[in-house]
Amino acid sequence: MAAPSAFDRLSPALQYQIWSTLGFRDLRPVQLLTIDAVLDGDNCVVLAPTAGGKTEAAFFPVLSAIDTHDWRPVSVLYLSPIRALLNNQHERVARYAALIGRRVFKWHGDVSAAARAPFLRDPADILLTTPESLEAMMMSARVPAERLFAGLRAVIIDEIHAFADDDRGAHLSAVLERLSRLCRRDLQRIGLSATVGNPDEILRWIQGSSARSARIVAPPRGSSEVALTLDHVGTLANAAHIIQRLHPGKKRLVFVDSRRRVEELGKELLTRGVDAHVIHGSLAASARRDAERAFADGQDCVIVATSALELGIDVGDLDHVLQIDAPSTVASFLQRMGRTGRRPGAIANCTFLALDDRATVQAAALLDLYRRGFVEPVRPHRAASHILAHQIMALAIQHGGIPRSDWWAWLDGATAFTDLTAEDRAALLNHMLDAQILADQGGKLWLGPRGERLYGRRNFGELYAVFDTPRLITALWDTRELGTIDATFLQTLGEDRGPPTFTLAGRPWQVTGIEWTRGVCHVIPTESAGSARWSGSPRHLGYDLCQAIRRVLLRDDHDPAASTRARAALDRARQDHQFLRDAPEPPVLQKTPDGLTWWSFAGGRANILLAQLLEHELGGKVTARDLSLTCREEAGKSEPRLRQLLHDLQAHHRPTAQDARTHAPTAARTRLSKFEPCLPDPLLTNLLATRSLDPEAARSALSPAR
Repeated sequence: MAAPSAFDRLSPALQYQIWSTLGFRDLRPVQLLTIDAVLDGDNCVVLAPTAGGKTEAAFFPVLSAIDTHDWRPVSVLYLSPIRALLNNQHERVARYAALIGRRVFKWHGDVSAAARAPFLRDPADILLTTPESLEAMMMSARVPAERLFAGLRAVIIDEIHAFADDDRGAHLSAVLERLSRLCRRDLQRIGLSATVGNPDEILRWIQGSSARSARIVAPPRGSSEVALTLDHVGTLANAAHIIQRLHPGKKRLVFVDSRRRVEELGKELLTRGVDAHVIHGSLAASARRDAERAFADGQDCVIVATSALELGIDVGDLDHVLQIDAPSTVASFLQRMGRTGRRPGAIANCTFLALDDRATVQAAALLDLYRRGFVEPVRPHRAASHILAHQIMALAIQHGGIPRSDWWAWLDGATAFTDLTAEDRAALLNHMLDAQILADQGGKLWLGPRGERLYGRRNFGELYAVFDTPRLITALWDTRELGTIDATFLQTLGEDRGPPTFTLAGRPWQVTGIEWTRGVCHVIPTESAGSARWSGSPRHLGYDLCQAIRRVLLRDDHDPAASTRARAALDRARQDHQFLRDAPEPPVLQKTPDGLTWWSFAGGRANILLAQLLEHELGGKVTARDLSLTCREEAGKSEPRLRQLLHDLQAHHRPTAQDARTHAPTAARTRLSKFEPCLPDPLLTNLLATRSLDPEAARSALSPAR
């Protein structure tokens, strides 16, 4: 007897609704394959392009299981990296759940306590939330977490690539283990992504301690037509002019990789009479929703956004994506281009508008990697000692004191801690106790006096997010919340003459008063204003992109996407880097007025480590950039001496991981985590080394076989 088809495995009620109510005549390959994986009980990572049907792929079999086995709420968690995606998915998931008489609820920081109360009394079947909100629920005395999640069976993690290789991913892997123990069940784990270069690694990361079978769901992808353009426009004003003139009557989404430039471009477009809206993480939730709604309902309009709209948020039928300059990864480029080409007959497209020659070269390098089929691998943390410290404190609050003999059992199996030994864990715990961050009260761990001072403010608000955020001031126009501004930026406004002004939501505002203790800035509309500024960590380019930049500079041909202006900019850049061609062999050293520059094309994290090594061996000062290192004073006096040192490092297969640990304390320019005070020196050094430096890329840069 033939095995049933994937669709036939769904519950009869859901089959009927998919066919009759939704009007589906067939399912996509990724959806059919995922039905089998989920109903077989496997953990899985589901890969499909943006708008490729991943949401339905995950929820159809999960809803079928709810219906067939009568799972009790809450039975399914859906986790998203951002609130906007939760808001966007809520209506769709609720519609699918309602087909079989089930309910959905979303829980995040913008959902009021009054709205949460009915859910706590009568939970929905599916809960949509973020990992941070989930942990806050587990820690809150007002949320009966053990009862609420007693029936939990499956966890769906959307845009899983956005989690896996940073602190939020390490945090999520720990929360999944705590949740499994809380439920006393091996939870099924389902990850969704459009762009992952190494899905096997993501699958190992999501698996954690789960004993379930695991598989990757990745149906073959047919070749699809794309429309790419690379143009050099010179200034943001020119970019605004081109955006205004390009694709009239169409919906255009413009990505800009800083909030400040989003505001500047939004203002430029509005002054030209363009129906433009801006979106970034510092806007108030109401302002973001208004922008999304206006864009979704409009026709001839532009939305200017940071990566906040890179993830799977649906902003309606989008015609064109434009990119100011270039993102730093192929994965980001693919996510952004994937916003387009969703309608039948439409073609995915992206237009790069580079403001200078450097950005033109970087965009061309991204296209080089894209055409080679390259996507950056995701590297999950496996020795996240700072997140382990955070989790000990979170467990202490969740349980009203966690037994010293039991805390590790809640986290054992989390991928983020697999490379931490028992000795590392003991050293961490002892340091936190000695530093009075933790206190041992009758064999139970609780926050100590210093822990209360560092992390107990605002009812433990510092523990609800694993990453640092600068102090933000809320901008109010009358009673309307516009968004937030860095406190440090507001302090500098009084240093200039004239009334303090800034641009927010694409519009100019004048400051009328600041209540520092309340964290509120009162504003009124004005005619013109300068740009606001927000704090942020520097973004280093990776080794593969820097090597692609080198290839672009050494080539004579041009990508077919390049315009006449872009080709001229690339030719200028190649002429400026003619010395790369003239160099007899690597390493390429260029004499400059103040020393020697080594063009390593190794990426920022690798070059920072190499700079530390060169300074240590040669003296003087070495400045690291993404593409090069400039040696000054003693380090730049002798080219033969520098060449010999680079040869010796290569011959001894350096720099090593130990070199990274040795130089990490002086190489790290900023604090990487607010939980650094929790770490003993060896663990802190290892954290700084793994997060700030890249010895593998540095060794590759020293190899003549590049």
